[in-house]
Amino acid sequence: RSLSSGSEGESRLTRVLRERFPRASSIKVVDISGGCGAMYEIHIESEEFREKRTVQQHQMVNQALSEEIKHMHGLRIFTSTPKP
Repeated sequence: RSLSSGSEGESRLTRVLRERFPRASSIKVVDISGGCGAMYEIHIESEEFREKRTVQQHQMVNQALSEEIKHMHGLRIFTSTPKP
């Protein structure tokens, strides 16, 4: 299972993250490897992150993508909670 095409990989990662973070108000996945699917940048805004430290938020994302990460060279994660 390779993450070959950028848009295919982006949509697969987005789908996995939507399932794991159903309360997310925003999920954005961008292939930053030039389209080969080796590196992604992920932005997630979700209630699930409230009252968790940044490292805990990133661990949640890493855990959700544990299978996909095996096929990547790198991942940039940006998490936040919705503003009241």
